[in-house]
Amino acid sequence: MPLWAALLVAIAGGLIYDLGFPGVSWWPLAFVGIASALLSLIGRSAWAALLVGFAFGMAFYLQQVSWTALYLGPVPWLALSVLESAFVAGGAVLITLAYRWVPRASDARWVRLVVLPALVAGLWCLREAATGSIPYGGFPWGRAALSQSESPFADVVSWVGSTGLGFVMVFLVAAIIEWVRLRAWHDLRTAIPVVAVALIAMLVPQWQTTDAGTLRVASVQGNGPAGYFDERAQGDILASQLEASEPVLDEPDLDVLLWPEGGSDLDPLRSDRVAGIFDRLSEQIDAPVLLNTVTVEGDDEATAKYFNTSMLWRAGEGAVATYDKRHPVPFGEYIPDRDFWYSLAPDLIGLVQRGYTPGTNPPVFDLGDAITGLAICFDVIYDDLIWEGIDDGAQVFMFQTNNADFRGTDENEQQLAIARLRAIETGRSVVNISTVGTSQVIDPAGRTIDSLPAYEPGAMVTDVELRDGRTPSVVLGAAVPWLLVGGAALGLVGAGLIARRRDRGRTGA
Repeated sequence: MPLWAALLVAIAGGLIYDLGFPGVSWWPLAFVGIASALLSLIGRSAWAALLVGFAFGMAFYLQQVSWTALYLGPVPWLALSVLESAFVAGGAVLITLAYRWVPRASDARWVRLVVLPALVAGLWCLREAATGSIPYGGFPWGRAALSQSESPFADVVSWVGSTGLGFVMVFLVAAIIEWVRLRAWHDLRTAIPVVAVALIAMLVPQWQTTDAGTLRVASVQGNGPAGYFDERAQGDILASQLEASEPVLDEPDLDVLLWPEGGSDLDPLRSDRVAGIFDRLSEQIDAPVLLNTVTVEGDDEATAKYFNTSMLWRAGEGAVATYDKRHPVPFGEYIPDRDFWYSLAPDLIGLVQRGYTPGTNPPVFDLGDAITGLAICFDVIYDDLIWEGIDDGAQVFMFQTNNADFRGTDENEQQLAIARLRAIETGRSVVNISTVGTSQVIDPAGRTIDSLPAYEPGAMVTDVELRDGRTPSVVLGAAVPWLLVGGAALGLVGAGLIARRRDRGRTGA
């Protein structure tokens, strides 16, 4: 198609692609968006592919991360969208080269029907891997698989993870495109690969982990003034959490009381009064409290280190275990290369006065009756942390988050969809508790079994399934991304070399 048409198709595709994600959550549209992206790249030059890919990326990310503009205005929103779209543009060039080189490297029909779609899918995953790794640890938000948390394809993540599911999605779309381009419908055998992959992906059951009993969890959503710009006095967030906890304090046989990220705006490690509050709370429920607060290492303000810390608090013992957020959010929870960015946007950079230091302690707590895996807010989007939790014995996951800065946007639903996929991927229950919502308890099959209304205080008491054992996705871990990404990179180079040699042969002849 001409370049102007390709740009229109790419922009429409990016808009449609976003509709497959929460909050519209019509998952088939993700496939339509992928198809639009691929069709717009066929036959392009490298520079044209860069432009078309950037257009698709901007159309998608401007919607997908629009919540970043809620309080800080358009600059962070546009900056993040442009950065992520630049990666999409680079990936688009690679996909265009695959469409150019593979047909020149081989005339075989099955190469076009199977190898080319697999290469395109692998290159899509390569681009997603890049966005999820660089710069500053990356931002793996908006991966293709995250649109499928409630689709028939969701169980695939228990076998090959989110990267593997993304590969399957793009392979199916690319294979259908090639089948149509080759007008292969006169021989139905040519449809076997795509039909087989689709049926397997839709019908494969989730890998079953082993029942290990139940855990009685009380989780509390205080709906306090936890947003960055909310007006509050010191201790107001703690007070709102305490008030919302009152209805569950007399519940029998509780195993743990779970609070969200930032549930206490006062550090019990630095205040005897606050420590006494958590002692009494733990004593009253006869169980530990799993809370989160800001902790400080060092007394000198100039050299002190700040951490976003979850801690397990037992009456009379204090914090018996701590976990510091492994992936603080760049430009939100810390400013990388502060001097450089401050020179460009001093007003915005100046809003973030303190920076959180990444944690190094294991992401699990021993509750006594079970081991829980942990993730604090955006931690949940990083595969390695979840796999580490399972390797350390996690039988359930408790995700603490603070969505107060994104009230009324799709951010909390997008994050909840990721939590749901984590449940399916690991075969573990997930308790996702937020300061303001959306808070839900999700069973190992990805089904919601308990929930609280968003933007209202409330508490849940839920008997949560415990599971042992590891899914193939966890066992394989990083091997699947490395295989798909590395294979795609080598495959593209190989296709280019073979195509060049064949072109020389034809010229010589």
